Amino acid sequence: MTSTSQTPGSGARAAHPEHLGHVIFITAAAAMGGFLFGYDSAVINGAVEAIRDRYGIGSGTLAEVIAIALIGCAIGAATAGRIADRIGRIRCMRIASVLFAISAVGSALPFALWDLAFWRIIGGFAIGMASVIGPAYIAEVSPAAYRGRLGSFQQAAIVIGIAISQLVNFGILQLADGKQRGTIGGLEAWQWMLGVMVVPALLYGLLSFAIPESPRYLISVGKSERAKEILAEVEGKEVDLDARVAEIQTAMHREHKSTFKDLLGSRFGFLPIVWVGIGLSVFQQLVGINVAFYYSATLWQSVGIDPTASFFWSFTTSIVNIIGTVIAMVLVDRVGRKPLALAGSTGMAIALACEAWAFSADLINGKLPTTQGVVALVAAHVFVLFFALSWGVVVWVFLGEMFPNKIRAAALGVAASAQWIANWAITASFPSLADWNLSGTYIIYACFAVLSIPFVLKFVKETKGKALEEMG
Repeated sequence: MTSTSQTPGSGARAAHPEHLGHVIFITAAAAMGGFLFGYDSAVINGAVEAIRDRYGIGSGTLAEVIAIALIGCAIGAATAGRIADRIGRIRCMRIASVLFAISAVGSALPFALWDLAFWRIIGGFAIGMASVIGPAYIAEVSPAAYRGRLGSFQQAAIVIGIAISQLVNFGILQLADGKQRGTIGGLEAWQWMLGVMVVPALLYGLLSFAIPESPRYLISVGKSERAKEILAEVEGKEVDLDARVAEIQTAMHREHKSTFKDLLGSRFGFLPIVWVGIGLSVFQQLVGINVAFYYSATLWQSVGIDPTASFFWSFTTSIVNIIGTVIAMVLVDRVGRKPLALAGSTGMAIALACEAWAFSADLINGKLPTTQGVVALVAAHVFVLFFALSWGVVVWVFLGEMFPNKIRAAALGVAASAQWIANWAITASFPSLADWNLSGTYIIYACFAVLSIPFVLKFVKETKGKALEEMG
C-alpha cells in the first residue's frame, strides 16, 4: 500500500496530549495482557520439578507439558487479528481475561497430566490473543511522539509479570517449608502457584471496562464521532480532529479488512514486510530467552545450587530484566529501534558464549568450579540485561507499528504466531538438549544472536517518529 502523506494541519506527529497521564493509564491497562504473558511464562518455573515428581515423567514428557501452552498461544495469536477486526479490541481483551481465569483454576486443580496440559492450552490461547491485541491497541491509541515509549509498556508488563510471579512463587515456597510439593490448605505449593494466576486475569478483565475502544476500529465501523472524542483524549484537543479522522479514513478506503490472503506475495509466499516481522519474532525467541524463565530454577539446581537459592537467582534475573526494560523505554524514541536491536544482539552473543564456556566445565561434587559458577551467574544476568534493553522491547514496538494499515492486524497475528512457535521449539527442546550438552545448547543460542545482526542491518527499517498511516 502506498503510504499516506501527513495531512496538513492534522498534527499527528507532533501531537502532545493534554492529559498524558490518561494515555499512560490506557496503555498500562492494555499492557496487562503482557503481564499475564510474563506471569504465566515464569510461574511454571516454580512447578516444573513438582510436576515431574508428582506424575513420574521424564524430561521429554515434562517439556511437552510445559511447552504445550505455547501451541495455544500460537493459535490465539493467529486468530486474534481477525477477531479484533470483527468485534473490536476491547471485547478481545475481555474474552482473553475469562479464558485465562478459567485456565488458572483448571491448572491448579488437575486430576491427570493430560488435564493439566489441556488447561495450559486454554490459557495459552488467551495469552496469544492478548499478545496481539496489546501491541496493536497501544499503537493505535498512542500519539506518534510517544508511541515507542508507550509501545514498550507491553514488554515492561511482561517483565514485571515475570518478577511478580517469581516473588509469589518464593512466598508460597516459604509457606510450604521450601518444598514445591509441600501442602498448604490441602493443596500442594505448585498448585497454589498456578491458581494465583486467576487474580491478574480478573484484573485484566476489569481494566478493559475502564479504557476506550481503538479510534481506528471505531472509524472502521462508522462511529467517527466517538473516535474523535478518543483522539482528543490521546492526541490532544489542539489537533485538527476532522483532519485526523479524514487521514485515517483515507487510509482505510484504500484497504479492506485484513485477511491471510492479503499477506501473500507472488514469489516468496508472504509479502517481504511480513517475512521481516516473522524474522524479528523468531530471532527474539531463538536466542533462548525463555529458557531463563521457564527453566532457570531447574538449571541452577542442576549445577549444584540449592532450591531456595535457585529461586533467589531467578528473581534477581527478573530484577535485571526490569532494569533493562526501563533503559529501553527511555532510549527507544531517542536512539531508535535499530540501534538498540544491534547493541542487544552483540551483548547477548558475548554473554551466551560466556555461558557456553562456563557450562563446558566438569562438575565437582555436583557443582560447577567456582570460577565457572561465577561466570555462569554473571553471564546469565548480562544476557537478560541486553535482551531486555533491546529485543525484548523493540520487537513488540516494531510489530505494533511496522505494518501498513491494510495488513496490520493480520500481519501482527502471523508474526506473533511465529513467535509462539519459535518459543515452543526452544522450550520443548531445552531439557533434551541440556541432557545432551548444556554448553553446546548455549553455543546454538549464541549463533542465533550473531545471525540477528546482519538480519537487522539488511532487512529492518527504522520506524521511529513515523505516523502509522505512513507505514507502507
